[in-house]
Amino acid sequence: MDRCVVRQAIKEKQSGKIIGYELIFQGGKDSMYNSSEASAADTISDFLVANSAKIINDGLMFVTFTPSLLLRNTPKMFGKDKVIIQIEDTVIIHPLAMPLIKKYCEAGYRFAINDFQFTPKYFSMLDYAAYVRINMTGYVESLQKQRTVQNIIEMAKGFGRKCIATEVNSREQYDAAMDLNIDYLEGNYIANTMVSKVDKVEYMQGNFFQLVIAVSKDEPNFGDVEEIISRDAGLTYALLRLVNSAYFALRTRTASIRQALITLGIGQLRHWVYMLSFDKEQNEGSDEILKISFLRAKLASELAKRAPACNISSNDAYMMGMFSTLDYMVDAPLSELLEEIPVADEIKEALLEGTGMAGTLQKLVIAYEKADWKASKSCADALGISSEGLAQIYVDCAEEVNAIWNSLMTEIDYPPEAEKLETEAL
Repeated sequence: MDRCVVRQAIKEKQSGKIIGYELIFQGGKDSMYNSSEASAADTISDFLVANSAKIINDGLMFVTFTPSLLLRNTPKMFGKDKVIIQIEDTVIIHPLAMPLIKKYCEAGYRFAINDFQFTPKYFSMLDYAAYVRINMTGYVESLQKQRTVQNIIEMAKGFGRKCIATEVNSREQYDAAMDLNIDYLEGNYIANTMVSKVDKVEYMQGNFFQLVIAVSKDEPNFGDVEEIISRDAGLTYALLRLVNSAYFALRTRTASIRQALITLGIGQLRHWVYMLSFDKEQNEGSDEILKISFLRAKLASELAKRAPACNISSNDAYMMGMFSTLDYMVDAPLSELLEEIPVADEIKEALLEGTGMAGTLQKLVIAYEKADWKASKSCADALGISSEGLAQIYVDCAEEVNAIWNSLMTEIDYPPEAEKLETEAL
């Protein structure tokens, strides 16, 4: 069985903050949880043992554990403050379910119940669950589903439990979930709601978009890049913050735009140009969108290296992944934005129409992100990529993006004279 795993963000309804991620193992109709229970446990356990340090590093991690995984004490490879143990029907009906759950609760672990149902066996678990997860599939279309969901939420709140609306995969489902008395949302549509989109005219006339155009050229003009940054105090500050971060580990603080560009290099700037738009205080969700951009870019780049049938370079694949999130940030169709950016035609066609091998690569990245394992395998086969290795590539890319992100967000503590030099230069 191919191993597939992806993480999906869980967003707090009230604040819009990302509180953690669900780790999804080959979901849907082909779920490994529906195969032999022992086989599923072996596959998941092996993967978690090899990658636990890579995946539990960015907020809470919600993981569905089978009875065998619980019996093997698999959750204990994670800190009790880092993992939420999700349980579903296979655990609830297991004869050892109650002793297992009591044991973990006494050790300080928290539980979530997947797809709660109005049956005695589910009610018996409520005393131990901190979260109730509610699947929104079919909610918009079915009045009966709406009544059921609303009753579950009312009951869960009566017990003081937090509610998570899952499978929020469309605008209609998102709007419906936001009207419910829930605490968190999870699904493919959540990324679309992370940031407040800026006006197209304002964005395209701004210095940042001009910088994106300048660095996207086959042979960027150093002078043009320097001039665009120098006329914008925000870009200047962001560039200096970037180059003086722990990621580049300079021995002395760089306070000059020119020196910063020389240190960084146009190639690196092209890869990290989105970082110059980052303002956490201005928009709470912008960091998550940037992480999605970088993860798509990194994943596309790595997959391009392994795809004999792909006709674009890993660098072009990186740019394709990064630009795929533009329409999350700007209130305009992606087609209008890409008209101004000098990227290869294959990249534009891949992003807009999904055509060519580059389009297949882009479809693979998005399908994997959405945990659409069937489409992922089909695209991987078309590109000549072994689908068996996709999980490890994805996790390695996610780990690298997180590590780089954290180091870019960490400023080096330079001596006072270096701080004074920076202030004078600005």
